[in-house]
Amino acid sequence: PTSMPFSFLTDGVRQNQLPCYLTYTTAETKKIILDNLHRSPLFSGAIKGTGPRYCPSIEDKVVRFADKERHQIFIEPEDEHSGEMYVQGMSSSLPADVQEAMYKTVTGLENVRILRYAYAIEYDCIDATQLGADLAYKNAVGLYSAGQINGSSGYEEAAAQGLMAGINAALRLEGKEPFVLSRSEAYIGVLIDDLVTKPTQEPYRMMTSRAEYRLLLRQDNADLRLTDKGREIGTVSKLRLRRLCARRNEIESLTALCRKILSPHAYADYFARKGLQVTANGLSLADMVRRGLPLEELLREFYPAQGFAPENVFTVQTELSYEGYLRRQDAFIEKLKKTERIRIPEDFDYLSVKGLRIEAQQKLDKIRPQTLAQASEISGVSPADVAVLMVLLSEKR
Repeated sequence: PTSMPFSFLTDGVRQNQLPCYLTYTTAETKKIILDNLHRSPLFSGAIKGTGPRYCPSIEDKVVRFADKERHQIFIEPEDEHSGEMYVQGMSSSLPADVQEAMYKTVTGLENVRILRYAYAIEYDCIDATQLGADLAYKNAVGLYSAGQINGSSGYEEAAAQGLMAGINAALRLEGKEPFVLSRSEAYIGVLIDDLVTKPTQEPYRMMTSRAEYRLLLRQDNADLRLTDKGREIGTVSKLRLRRLCARRNEIESLTALCRKILSPHAYADYFARKGLQVTANGLSLADMVRRGLPLEELLREFYPAQGFAPENVFTVQTELSYEGYLRRQDAFIEKLKKTERIRIPEDFDYLSVKGLRIEAQQKLDKIRPQTLAQASEISGVSPADVAVLMVLLSEKR
């Protein structure tokens, strides 16, 4: 699809995009900033916290990249009607009079009028290793923590934690088991697992590169992965379930169609137009997709009467293209699930386990993972340490 909505309940996306503009700071901008660094809380010492790595202030960029005479800036409309523009890439903690001066040195902003000045924030957070995978404090019964206070940065990360903490608080009141997503099931699982098992020195962002199973954790299959889990805990509407059922049925029908073998005669003309060699044995559309041919085009060519939703065609093409790799990841995840099922008692005495290295003892005693899988993710805990734990836990069981 040319554009994919965030929600699977959204049928289309409006295409009336507004233009953004690209410009640059100048040598004069740089001089104004350097001359006034002493007035910036981030540099005067008034703010001591570590700022977010992925959206540094303009002062930070000027100091950190001192060899650069200019920095790229995006001018983005706030909405369709107000005429307000957001200056992306020029966040600042400098006083208003300095901001007035420096913004007017940016190419295209010579006559700018500032409606709201930039401001600095100071991050403060808890040590999230105090929390379990359900975002409940280990030493405070019934207390949950979510959002930037856990050491994360970003609206999506905060919202995801709020959702999970809220669900688990509600489940606790109902006397039910916590709801925890694993690293192989969702980016939410990766996010929370990282926060509660890996101490961080700077605000945490959920980058896709942090996930081991990126082929599985795709935006096009989020509903297929998670809607049934939502149904089990009561967070999914009947409309969403109906949509999922219809989509799943169509994907199954399309996949079955793609696995049907066509005779060489059936695709001889098409292959000739493509400059491809016709095989002696028949091929399926799945075989052709794995050779790099687009499924949408193949369906128009061989099954023009069949009408499949573009998002379902995209999902099936992706699954077929990476089928071998996905199988390999599934096999690895099955092994991982065995370690996820091995729970560690809350009162487990790591410091008395002689087979563990001292660093591993200290890290495990501080973080107190709830499963063997969590223990294996902790920085400073080696595979050998996990093997020792596995033997001890097996004996206890």
